[in-house]
Amino acid sequence: MEIEDEQDDTRSADSSYRVTAGELRQFIERFERLEAEKKDLADQQKEVMAEAKARGYDTKVMRKVISLRKRDKEDIAEEEAILELYKEALGMA
Repeated sequence: MEIEDEQDDTRSADSSYRVTAGELRQFIERFERLEAEKKDLADQQKEVMAEAKARGYDTKVMRKVISLRKRDKEDIAEEEAILELYKEALGMA
């Protein structure tokens, strides 16, 4: 009887391992697809910036504007005020 119980436990463990392995494979494949999509999006972003640069836009400044648009207006104002204060202290204003 003990041998049968051990075999049942082994079969049960093997079965749950197969399910877990399948689920793990799904997670990994999903992540890999997302990585590929992320690379495609990054390539598209590079193309947009290359086009803007070709039309004469300063892409460094554009990236700064994009970064600023993501932030809270109050945080930006505070940072700009501190920047002006520092520039004045250094005689750069």
